[in-house]
Amino acid sequence: MPISHARVAAFEILLRIESTDAYASELLHSARVAKLSPADHGLLTEIVMGVLRWRSVLDQNIAQYSSQSMGKLDLEVLTTLRIGTYQLVFLNRIPQHAAINESVELAKRARKRSAAGFVNAVLRKMAKQQPRPTSFDPQSAHPRWLAERWTRHYGSKAAQAICAYDQSTPPPTVHIRDSVVVEELRQEGIELESGAFLSHSFTVRGGEIARTKAFRERRIAIQDEASQLIAMLAGHGRSILDCCSAPGGKTRILAQNNPKANVIALELHPRRARLLRKLVPDANVRVISADVRAAPLAQDFERVLVDAPCSGTGTLARNPEIKWRLKPEDLGRLQVSQVEILTAAMTRVGLGGRLVYSTCSLEPEENEQVVERALENDASFAVVDCRGALEKLAITGELSWKSFDSVLSGNYLRTIPGVHPCDGFFAAILEKRA
Repeated sequence: MPISHARVAAFEILLRIESTDAYASELLHSARVAKLSPADHGLLTEIVMGVLRWRSVLDQNIAQYSSQSMGKLDLEVLTTLRIGTYQLVFLNRIPQHAAINESVELAKRARKRSAAGFVNAVLRKMAKQQPRPTSFDPQSAHPRWLAERWTRHYGSKAAQAICAYDQSTPPPTVHIRDSVVVEELRQEGIELESGAFLSHSFTVRGGEIARTKAFRERRIAIQDEASQLIAMLAGHGRSILDCCSAPGGKTRILAQNNPKANVIALELHPRRARLLRKLVPDANVRVISADVRAAPLAQDFERVLVDAPCSGTGTLARNPEIKWRLKPEDLGRLQVSQVEILTAAMTRVGLGGRLVYSTCSLEPEENEQVVERALENDASFAVVDCRGALEKLAITGELSWKSFDSVLSGNYLRTIPGVHPCDGFFAAILEKRA
């Protein structure tokens, strides 16, 4: 029996995510699946993201109907069962026989023919007894330790909002400063709505933005609005350093906002540096594959951006695989490297210059604590209240968000998924004063 291309691709992507450090957001836009029809690509995305978002709930359902313990199931068999279970439990438009039969065929295709009968039995039992569709508490689709720490740090209402947002499908957002491009997209059937935060940000409410000419030609890129705001906080200068620049969305905004500036974009990994160069072809940007902790730079900079590698817990709606990989002890390990990166970047700031430190993490260990530790190492810097930067952006017409207090935590910027209509980001502005 033939298997749909969408389900085969979903199986391969999910298997790769489970066995490597790959990310769904990259694999779903890879050349491997580019030739799928829009309908098949839509089903592929639905299955992959749905399985990743609801993995713990799916596993509970599988365990309920399985005659074998979950720990004894081969990864290929478990992945097949998750794909089938997601369709049975969450997608009432998929016929049950299609979800079951194609899952059985996936097991055979994965050379697990001996497990095909087992997959068939589990899914048929589930289909008979499991009502469709079923609602689940979003917190149950998160590791307990993660939901509990958000409750401690942000309160139960905010924690519930974060978890609910993580289980949603946020619409794409893009940053466009050229009205001609906006009109071009609308001519191609893209429905755009003004962003919540920035005057040059747009939310895509209809159409396939990734299939437009502007996207293919890399004149626009999909970027969460909070991420765009971080780049705006860096402000203006004649010399700018972007320390951890890939994939390049913030670099692009820095270059566009400072067309006469010399922008240096550092990226540790050569492959990602090459991709960044394609995304940001601006003539005033120089891409260097290097670590800021040992970068071959002789000059000081007026503006420095450190969007540090982090856990990414503020981006789980777009990167749900993160929550199943992350362990509590990872936060301490990440903090060590973040302090090193920030401390090194601070040495590149000229007198009177400013540095923006940011992460897409909700965890204090990666945010406030990193800033505090770095300042202990260098007393020549002071924290600047982010309110002033927001007020300046509002005065110039760049910022449309009015409720400053809701995105401020003391001197810092903090967006919370579900509480705000965007990913979770943290930002601190440091100024070199001596």
